[in-house]
Amino acid sequence: MAKIDSISALAKLFLPELVVEHFDLLNHEIKADSHHFYYTEKNIPPIDKVLKVHSKGFYKQAIVQDFPIRGKSVYLYIKRRKWVAVASGKIIKRDWGLVAKGTRMTNEFAAFLKELYQ
Repeated sequence: MAKIDSISALAKLFLPELVVEHFDLLNHEIKADSHHFYYTEKNIPPIDKVLKVHSKGFYKQAIVQDFPIRGKSVYLYIKRRKWVAVASGKIIKRDWGLVAKGTRMTNEFAAFLKELYQ
């Protein structure tokens, strides 16, 4: 666990704030040309405490590319939670707005590339 804690502390310097604040780092792998960070959403329901909800697992993992670190590609493997409202049975989720529309990149990385190539 100490290894993940130290990697998580370093990740706060490089990765999107939204990810490191609202998701738990489970694993980090370094491959020849890339870094791979595995995150799951924290179990904090997205609504006020008046409505009772229960965690109902995760959506399919999304893979998002972010800014390179030291010349290596960065991939974020993100699993978002889903909750069910006890009274209605309705599925509740957060829309983090992390991924730029029409891409598999973080908003900041997509905006940077768009500006770079205009």
